[in-house]
Amino acid sequence: MKIKIEQLVPHPLKDFGFNESDIWKNNYTFSSNEIYQIVAHSGVGKSTLINILYGDRKDYDGNVYFDDINIKKINLNEWTKIHRNQLAYVFQGLHLFEELTLMENIQLKNVLTNHQSEEQIVKWITEVGLEKHLHQKAIHLSYGQRQRIAVIRAICQPFDFLLLDEPFSHLDEENQKILLDLIITEAEKNNAGILFTSLHEIHDKRLKNVIKL
Repeated sequence: MKIKIEQLVPHPLKDFGFNESDIWKNNYTFSSNEIYQIVAHSGVGKSTLINILYGDRKDYDGNVYFDDINIKKINLNEWTKIHRNQLAYVFQGLHLFEELTLMENIQLKNVLTNHQSEEQIVKWITEVGLEKHLHQKAIHLSYGQRQRIAVIRAICQPFDFLLLDEPFSHLDEENQKILLDLIITEAEKNNAGILFTSLHEIHDKRLKNVIKL
């Protein structure tokens, strides 16, 4: 799968200058099996871009294509299938249910997709250092812990692209690397691409595509 952007400009950002942007008012192609780090300060549309690619925002000029299909022509039923099978998403706000436990938040999605075994989910939770919090409610966890839960929940489905909106913002370098290792491993299993946003560039030799928004 390829995601192609042509002269994309969100309506709320129409009056901004985009002379130095690799994305806005430009042409760009995201390919599977690649990792893309989109770096920008607040207020220039990082979340907006991800939400356009996910189909949640329609207020833009220009075009976005999934392979050769203009996403403006995709109907609601088709979007549902795409969200279930092709695009996994970690929202910046995470969208966890605070009164549910760590495991319940993940299984809430996995029950619908039936994509991963409980054994595999527990293995991931252990890898990111949260095994002691397995049955703790999300409301009692730190934001960095919640971010790790949201990532594991997101990969409980097949995907061609994993979209992540500032997924490492509350993690120290060690936990950031652990989570990045997990994300890259699962993307490789799916032959999928990764596209994530960040306020600051994350320096890792695997992150070769650094994009200025």
